[in-house]
Amino acid sequence: MNQYKSMFLQIVRRYFKRTQAFTLCERSCAGVVSSSEFGDQLRNRRSLSFSQTKMPKRDKTSKSAQKQPETPSGPVSTLKGGELAIAIHAKPGAKQNAVTDVSSEAVGVAIAAPPTDGEANAELVRYLAKVLELKKSEIMLDKGSKSREKIIKVTASISKEEVLERLKCEAAG
Repeated sequence: MNQYKSMFLQIVRRYFKRTQAFTLCERSCAGVVSSSEFGDQLRNRRSLSFSQTKMPKRDKTSKSAQKQPETPSGPVSTLKGGELAIAIHAKPGAKQNAVTDVSSEAVGVAIAAPPTDGEANAELVRYLAKVLELKKSEIMLDKGSKSREKIIKVTASISKEEVLERLKCEAAG
């Protein structure tokens, strides 16, 4: 019977933190404290520990003041150096190149190139240069070379509104 008690205590020690209630339980199993004394001591310790150590309530106004709702900036944003970043959702393997949709999160672009060896990325840059009427050297892939979610960096001097307008015209027509 002692073997089972020691095995039980080893398992409990592994999975639970050592608290005052656990110490009482351990002493009770060892036969040092009787079960009725154990119950009384446990009730006393619980009532003391829960009534004396209450957690302070969180101030709800401070959290809401710190966290302000973000306004969706759209798929085109301005970077530090005055460059523009366009969020693209690429759809490689299409029959022809097309801007499929312009949402608040990203611009959907179907690309007529397979997604192997960077062919779709090169075709995406070439197609966006044509749509935005810019040089290929003014447009480059910034992030997402192996993902469908990409960030294209535009180094030309063009406004966000003009980029959005050209992308929406291409999506509509």
